[in-house]
Amino acid sequence: MDRRLNLRSIGQVVATLLLVTIGTLTAFASPAMSQSTTASMPENAHARSYGGGWECDLSYRLDGDTCVAIVVPANAYPTNRTYGAGWECLHGFTQVDRASCVEVPVPEGAYLDDSGNRWKCLRGYTKVDGGCNKVLLPDNAYLEDGSYGSVWRCNRGYEVKGETCSAIAVPDNAFLNTSSHGNPWTCERGYFEEDGKCMAVDIPENAYLDDTSYGSGWKCDRGFFVSGDTCVAIEVPPNAHLDRSGNRWECHRNFQRSKGRCVLNN
Repeated sequence: MDRRLNLRSIGQVVATLLLVTIGTLTAFASPAMSQSTTASMPENAHARSYGGGWECDLSYRLDGDTCVAIVVPANAYPTNRTYGAGWECLHGFTQVDRASCVEVPVPEGAYLDDSGNRWKCLRGYTKVDGGCNKVLLPDNAYLEDGSYGSVWRCNRGYEVKGETCSAIAVPDNAFLNTSSHGNPWTCERGYFEEDGKCMAVDIPENAYLDDTSYGSGWKCDRGFFVSGDTCVAIEVPPNAHLDRSGNRWECHRNFQRSKGRCVLNN
């Protein structure tokens, strides 16, 4: 029994000594680590606002374990980014050879756009080589914005003829259309184009005007079929009826066509 008590006492003493030793080592090590961390931050650096560690000051960049100054050319400002040149040109200047910033030359008839590093032609001018030429607007035309500046288009009722806008000759019974190709005019309803004119559609008896762009311009009424330039009445045989078009006949169900008649299916 006494032996067990002695062993337990010895164990407690050993545990206490270990705790004291660890506490002492920690107390000495903490300041050393703190000093080491502080000592490792180079000049021109500062502690991060979050996440621990440090980062280089504005206008400096990490190079190994040091912060070296970024050479910012005239008319530029530091970006404090870890990528790229580390600087960008001021508004109105453009980068040359990743080494300098030169003023953007804005030609006459142009303006510096919102990017600050290029120019665009003013309305009424168009880009030609490295400048902006004034658009010469002919009579009966208007300006339109294009990818290289302004261009001109003819007013409605006019078409381009060289550098001018010429009136479109619209024949009788026609109207101007908006097509960008082909004829600039279209015949009125009830008329068709022939040799640059609009001719009236001749609609036979028992027919009506058809607006499709092909064919005769008319269709036969229901119950009639086309025969030359006329519409002839359809004779529907027994056991038959007009089909969906109304211009032909077909046999009832259970009947089949044979020699112009409808006979029972065998």
